[in-house]
Amino acid sequence: MERDDIIEYSLHGHHDEDTGKKIRKKIWFVTILLTVITIAEVAMGAYIKQSSSIWPLIKWSFIVLTLFKAGYIVMIFMHLGDEKKALRNFILIPYFLFILYLIFIALWEALAINDALQQNVI
Repeated sequence: MERDDIIEYSLHGHHDEDTGKKIRKKIWFVTILLTVITIAEVAMGAYIKQSSSIWPLIKWSFIVLTLFKAGYIVMIFMHLGDEKKALRNFILIPYFLFILYLIFIALWEALAINDALQQNVI
């Protein structure tokens, strides 16, 4: 007896060669984009010293690139990019605001600890 409550989606996923090429092109684009951003982040972290004058800019670039990668991953791999713009904004805007809030708290506490260390309180 065959169950009728199980749907085998792989049997219904047929498409023509042009659609397959578009899908593969999109997969390669996503892979290359995320790889290039990750390599840039690792290279900046590995070759730029924390004592250099541009280190604050590097830290902010890490934050921006990480937020970009996270949003892009949500849009592509979680298929949020295929949804309507209102739903996409409803999900992404609070997410980014929360992440920015966490970054603000972390930076605020880091500055407070730095001030305390300079005043020899700790």
